Amino acid sequence: MVSVEEALEQILSRIDRLGSERVELLACLGRVLAEPISARFNIPPWPNSSMDGYALLARDTREASPGKPVELKVVETIPAGSIAGRPLRAGEVFRIFTGAPLPEGADSVIPQEEVEVQDSQIRVPRPVAPGEFVRPLGEDLRAGETALEVGQVIGPAEVGLLATLGRSRVLVFRRPRVAILSTGDEVVDLGGDVSPGKIPNSNSYALMAQVLEAGGEPLNVGVARDSREAIEERLRWGLSADVVISSAGVSVGDYDFVRDALQRLGAELHLWQVAMRPGKPITFGSLGGRPIFGLPGNPVSAMVTFELFVRPALRKMAGHTKLHRPLIQARALSPLPNPGHRRGYLRVRVSADGGENVAQLTGNQGSAVLTSMVAADGLAVVPPDTTIPPGGTVPVLLLKPPSS
Repeated sequence: MVSVEEALEQILSRIDRLGSERVELLACLGRVLAEPISARFNIPPWPNSSMDGYALLARDTREASPGKPVELKVVETIPAGSIAGRPLRAGEVFRIFTGAPLPEGADSVIPQEEVEVQDSQIRVPRPVAPGEFVRPLGEDLRAGETALEVGQVIGPAEVGLLATLGRSRVLVFRRPRVAILSTGDEVVDLGGDVSPGKIPNSNSYALMAQVLEAGGEPLNVGVARDSREAIEERLRWGLSADVVISSAGVSVGDYDFVRDALQRLGAELHLWQVAMRPGKPITFGSLGGRPIFGLPGNPVSAMVTFELFVRPALRKMAGHTKLHRPLIQARALSPLPNPGHRRGYLRVRVSADGGENVAQLTGNQGSAVLTSMVAADGLAVVPPDTTIPPGGTVPVLLLKPPSS
């Protein structure tokens, strides 16, 4: 049995980044950039007004004061999307709107609420500084300047910048396609009859949701009966994907055939069993360079082992450099017991209290109790044979933002 760190090292050392593909702009949200993006032109491409007001020559306002405002003549209007018909001359102003190009000859803008307007003239009550309320050419980016680097995760602001740069399609790293298989004679898929002795197929759907949240594309290959042949057949279906995940059938019971089926398919198995709870029985192997994970059958065990081992692997394949969930320190509000000789990952609710994080158990920690997983903000990491007392500090792997 290996430690969590040893298992993760064995897994990630065998994971490679996938290739790239060019996708439509909105489809790149959350993806990792696979090419550097440079500005093809200045942004903005010309000086423009940052306010609705009047474009003018700053030197025309040097003598202005509240008691003796300078009077300037309004000779033209420049709406956004238009350009001035001629250069600005001394003693003149152009009515200008936010985003409109500054006319030739003008060097500043005074907001409309600061002036008095009478007929075709304005009264300016103060000196205006050169460049005031003007967005200069190239204020955001200069032509040729690198705007986004390879490896950058694309969020809404990056989408906006790419649109500004005129990029309708973007080269990003591929999202891993992940085949999900559940096994067990007792497992009934959605729509089936959950008669006595049967259980609903929660694992496939929870794991597919985790794959989506991690940035992958899930492929449901269904439920395999408890036989080597049935499991092998379903696993073979999943080999069209980049990653294969099965749940259940990886322990040492009479009907645990996943490891045997993988070996019959020619997979090389790299590890089995990790010193953790929940989730000790986990298998990791590879077939044709394709990672294959055999996760435990209990729902919470499957989800926890996914978080610790599969999620970082999927993120690495998709080009991410930040692979792991945030790890914070929290003060225990109640005892956090971890009996036994394996490291514990306890479901806790995390909240802020007086500037520090506090954690308490979400309830029953049984490996089949999904309600306590639903209530959890994170997993408290507790050493073997240890109880964190109230007031003690414990590291917590955050699964979502702490509760308010």
